Amino acid sequence: MIVDTLEKLALYEGLNPLFGEVVEFLKNNDLDKLELGKHQIKGDDLYLNVTMAKGKTPDEAVLETHKKMIDIQIPLSGAETYGYTPLCNLPEMPYNEEKDITKLPGIAADSYVTCTPGMFAIFFPQDGHAPCISGQSEIKKAIFKVLA
Repeated sequence: MIVDTLEKLALYEGLNPLFGEVVEFLKNNDLDKLELGKHQIKGDDLYLNVTMAKGKTPDEAVLETHKKMIDIQIPLSGAETYGYTPLCNLPEMPYNEEKDITKLPGIAADSYVTCTPGMFAIFFPQDGHAPCISGQSEIKKAIFKVLA
């Protein structure tokens, strides 16, 4: 997991060949003005979901992992907290290959980190994360899905 400010995202381009395209997309697009929904950038290898998500308490948030994709999550409307537990500390659970997700309900995260607008969190396949923890009823957010 990486947490930093958007202005420093370019420092992480070397971690994945598609991260440079995310940086370029952000230079040329205002996330706050994009319509809700899926925005294709490079086919199934790189796309953006702009969404309104229901805010949750830490107890309501569900840990999840992905095997194929990296998440770059960016809160747009207010602070968002993410629960975090390394994959190696999580039990085996059924994997939904079509949606590239394993959900782990009922398991509390080991730690928490909060991002505000202008920040991002990157979750790699080895990072269990519980998104959408917020005091708000809804969170507008952007999620770049990047092929790992």
